[in-house]
Amino acid sequence: MRDVDDIVRDRQRAMRREIDRRGIALKAVAYDSSIPMTTLLTYFPGGERDPAVLPATALFKLLAGNALPHDILSLLLPDGEQIVRLPEDIDHDEVEAVARDFLATKGAAHHPDSEAGREIGPKEADTLNEKVAHLRAVAA
Repeated sequence: MRDVDDIVRDRQRAMRREIDRRGIALKAVAYDSSIPMTTLLTYFPGGERDPAVLPATALFKLLAGNALPHDILSLLLPDGEQIVRLPEDIDHDEVEAVARDFLATKGAAHHPDSEAGREIGPKEADTLNEKVAHLRAVAA
């Protein structure tokens, strides 16, 4: 198995590419997280330079400052894991609406005329996975 530090560095490179692709200003990330720009650039140097491994304290600051979208921060995590902000109050009506939306989408995915017939196709699986993530977020 690859060294965990190498895996994390590769994921940090992927994070930087996504930050750049979305046009997120690193100065804004530094400001929102209270991480000095020079330090932030050691974690996300750009190009193929080796980043310093992002410590838990920096991840905490990025989360606490809401400095980066959670889907970008989730790139650090093992496959299948994600960072989700829990709601302060659960809106049971919203949970019901999201659950019904998931069930309707899943039912449609099993229709014989759907993408893969009675089976769930790749695009349908992606859509359902997004709906499950949304359901988990509103139900937590």
